[in-house]
Amino acid sequence: MADSPVIGLGSETPLEFPWGAIKWLMNDELDGDAEQTFGVVCISTGQKNPRHYHPNCEELLYVLSGSCNHSLGDRTYPMVPGDLIRIPTGVIHHAESNGWEPLRAIISFSSGARKTVFLDDDE
Repeated sequence: MADSPVIGLGSETPLEFPWGAIKWLMNDELDGDAEQTFGVVCISTGQKNPRHYHPNCEELLYVLSGSCNHSLGDRTYPMVPGDLIRIPTGVIHHAESNGWEPLRAIISFSSGARKTVFLDDDE
């Protein structure tokens, strides 16, 4: 563990993608003892992240602001601030921001070494 167990949102550099960005606050790369992955994702208005699944962990996504349609398997669920969705291990999913402001959500995974398998060419 680092000198302090506290990690601020401003302390980590976001990973930028054509559809938005993710800022990881905890995972096994940041702390070798971590047994969970935790971050904040932003999906730009009208954009979506690629369809994907996690073969080694479940995911929780909690909407902070904006809105989206979240596909989970063969169903799609509208989500607004305060909504949470649980994505079971191995289930294909993605989110499409559909509001006037970007989607901002907390994402949490049950493994510090989260794995992701992308199904689309537009990672």
